[in-house]
Amino acid sequence: MSHHQEPSGAPEVGIELDLNGSPRTMIVDPVQSLASAVRAEGLTGTKLGCETGDCGACAVLVDGVPMASCLLPAVRAGGRRVTTVEGLGTATELSPLQAAFMRHNASQCGYCIPGILVAASPLVDRDELTRDDVVSELTGNLCRCTGYESIVDAVLDAHQQVRSGRTGGAA
Repeated sequence: MSHHQEPSGAPEVGIELDLNGSPRTMIVDPVQSLASAVRAEGLTGTKLGCETGDCGACAVLVDGVPMASCLLPAVRAGGRRVTTVEGLGTATELSPLQAAFMRHNASQCGYCIPGILVAASPLVDRDELTRDDVVSELTGNLCRCTGYESIVDAVLDAHQQVRSGRTGGAA
């Protein structure tokens, strides 16, 4: 559990979910956040930043929708499809978005980038995507290092790659 969450004292609960494309059973405290639970499973790309849902570092996809996993009780993820940054690509085949972030040098310290990648991943599949769309959709993701331009450029590039039928690339 995160340093801000005290165990509830209630019995732990087993939940079954699809985690990064694989069925998984997790044993969680009823008050444990999804962010804390996936980190306990070794998926440490999901970061714990503000733990108030304001920074976006903890973003995961729940049934394809970006969510602040620091605010979502893990028990509410039962029966759902959860994708963390580790589920976006593989060590040998990057997702189109990950490849675009590399091409555009859109990562500095890397703390916020996993959450930004997760939050931006549904955007690349849209029929149309503008710079304003990207900025609007990523307003909940804070980054102190990049100035956002390279991030927005990378998302738009990935969108174009997907629309033209090209995919990611080898790592």
